[in-house]
Amino acid sequence: MKKKEKKNPGADMICSVSELVNLVKQGQDILGVLSTMVSIVCRHTEADACSIYLYNEKKKKLVLQASAGLNPELTGNFSMSLDEGLIGLTLKELRPVCESKGQDNPAFKPIPNSGEEQYTSFLAIPIVRGSHRVGVLALQDREPAQFTESDIQQLQAIASQLSPILESAQLLIEIPEKYQQPRKELKPVSLIRGTPVVEGVAIGEAYYIEGPEADSSFITAYDTGYSETIEGFHSAIARTEEQLETLQAQLEEELTDVASLIFSSHMLMLRDAGFSGAMEKLIKEGTAPSEAVIKVANDYISIFSASSNPRMREKMQDTKDLGHRILKNLIQNRADTGNYSGHIVLTNELLPSELLKLAAQKVEGIVLFGGGTTAHINVLASSLHVPLIFTEDENLFNIPSAANLALDALEGVLFVQPDQAVLKRLKQLKAGAERLEHQENEIQEKTFTADGERIYLRAAVNLISDLQLAQRFKAEGIGLYRSEFPFLIRSDVPTEEEQYRIYRIVIRALGHPLATLRTLDVGGDKTLSYIPDTEEANPFLGLRGIRFLLKNRLILAAQLRAMIRAGGTRKPLRILFPLISSLDDFRDAKNVVEYSLKKLEKEGHGRFPFPKLGAMIELPSAVEMAQELAQEADFLSLGTNDLIQYMLGIDRTNEKVASLYDTCHPSVLRAVVRVAEAAREARCPLSVCGTMGSDPCSIYFMMGLGIKEFTMPPSRIPAIQTQVVKMKYKQAQKDAKHIASLGTLTEVRKFLTESAIT
Repeated sequence: MKKKEKKNPGADMICSVSELVNLVKQGQDILGVLSTMVSIVCRHTEADACSIYLYNEKKKKLVLQASAGLNPELTGNFSMSLDEGLIGLTLKELRPVCESKGQDNPAFKPIPNSGEEQYTSFLAIPIVRGSHRVGVLALQDREPAQFTESDIQQLQAIASQLSPILESAQLLIEIPEKYQQPRKELKPVSLIRGTPVVEGVAIGEAYYIEGPEADSSFITAYDTGYSETIEGFHSAIARTEEQLETLQAQLEEELTDVASLIFSSHMLMLRDAGFSGAMEKLIKEGTAPSEAVIKVANDYISIFSASSNPRMREKMQDTKDLGHRILKNLIQNRADTGNYSGHIVLTNELLPSELLKLAAQKVEGIVLFGGGTTAHINVLASSLHVPLIFTEDENLFNIPSAANLALDALEGVLFVQPDQAVLKRLKQLKAGAERLEHQENEIQEKTFTADGERIYLRAAVNLISDLQLAQRFKAEGIGLYRSEFPFLIRSDVPTEEEQYRIYRIVIRALGHPLATLRTLDVGGDKTLSYIPDTEEANPFLGLRGIRFLLKNRLILAAQLRAMIRAGGTRKPLRILFPLISSLDDFRDAKNVVEYSLKKLEKEGHGRFPFPKLGAMIELPSAVEMAQELAQEADFLSLGTNDLIQYMLGIDRTNEKVASLYDTCHPSVLRAVVRVAEAAREARCPLSVCGTMGSDPCSIYFMMGLGIKEFTMPPSRIPAIQTQVVKMKYKQAQKDAKHIASLGTLTEVRKFLTESAIT
């Protein structure tokens, strides 16, 4: 690349990239590849020195990782910030730096003991991948003014070609750093912050299941502590089968909609000759039973994880769960019948059957490390009432085993070695929650405000297990049954017959005439792994709610048929469509209902009354169309979780902006006003669910707009009724007009907190 003539340097350099790829394939370690890389660049550019600096984002440092022409002892040991020298300037400003005499530039900073004082000309190019800073590729030469504009362009092309390899190099270099960082660098911890998943309070000792260094994909060896035999293997298989049958039987009645779906694949796999039979074959050939279990299970895990079929990949989790269980049952001196009462489990992984086992054995609470929870775990933990938070704080695994812990899963905080003040406060919260569980005798059959206005508190039901609580707390019907959970917790679409049995239980559970079934609401943070092409760059603005259903009409039609059949012929069923954005959406869904009714009659199921159809108001577009929707629909439901999200442009699953998600935002309140007015004018029933449907201040405001139906988790009904009976409906009507006129969050909060409870 010097001024002297040479043959097509760009073409030569492209060939050298191919050489580097071959070097990687041939087994050179990453530092060897980088060393070869700078030598090749030097040779092709005829520069006297070439260096590669890679950017360590965590340390905010550019590290010299390879050099031809500088002191080799500096490689891996010299670093600089983005504010230091010409190298730092190059990456900081993301532009080439070319100097005839590098040392004359005010930003130049000499590298001690590097030998660079012999070089004059300087050229550095930033290496980027997309918007990600990777590093700097630098050339130096003894002669001044050796690099031209053409050289800059050619080196930029070279840097672009090398950037994928260099980015991979940086990642590979950093991985050992992460694993080599000793735990002693983590300071003793007294508090871990996380995100609440299942609210509650727990007090107990720390109990580890798996830590952050546990292999997340494959099963690893257990120390059995005894001489393994094939008879022991047979006993372990028999015991595993017995445990699965017992767990399934215990949970079948309470979790009919999901429990059997969890364990059916485990049972089938356990009985498969290709699984347990392959283990037995290896044992007979001389392999230790534990090693045989590990080998076969990991072979299956590899096959499932490599499959392009999402349904096959889901089996990886089942296989790992089953392999762990068999291994534990091989360990005679580690009985699997211990009680977890008095313990808070800390783990970086939680399998569905493990959660069920922990809950059945009275675990106090769970803290899950990294990545959030799956739909399986979230739903099961909620239904089993196990307090659960997840955290990304690695200090979780610096907590001593058996340390005293206090888990506040209301706020998402884990206290380590809590003092008496913390324990007293959490014990009071726990006692209050326990009192709540037994106060059904204090709940009134009907809810009235202080001045006699009738208010309806309905239950939001996720799983069949929630129905018992709804009945105990005297919910006035089911305002919302979220039908997606039987879909989310399994690896294929439930059949029409399976759905029918579930919906029939839901409709008949409370003996109340009002039961609202919402059609499948997936997308956003709830995805079906077994449906192809569900991964989206922006899922909350993608194929979700009614959009997904209208795109997958066979799924919608089967669900509607099951719902209509479950509703029977005596009274119209209420069916609610999620994420309606237009009148066209609603009419398209209504057409599928008409088709389903005709199909049922044609197949001999009889004639069913046309169900009452409702639209969920969750989008700004639906707010704009509220008048037309109120005239067309039989009822409306304000889905306030998504309404707030879309009104404010806030991803409610993103912790970075979670604090901005606010029910008191004036724009949200004014949107509610518009919908309430539209419903009132059309004489269309309107209910509210989600965050605002179980918040006393929001309820006070919405009561003032004439809204009288509120849907909430059954556990919230006692507390909400206690608040509502103190409110005055007529005063709320006066206050609502004033609240809607306020322009700031501060004003709204102040007024609501002062006026809601009178």
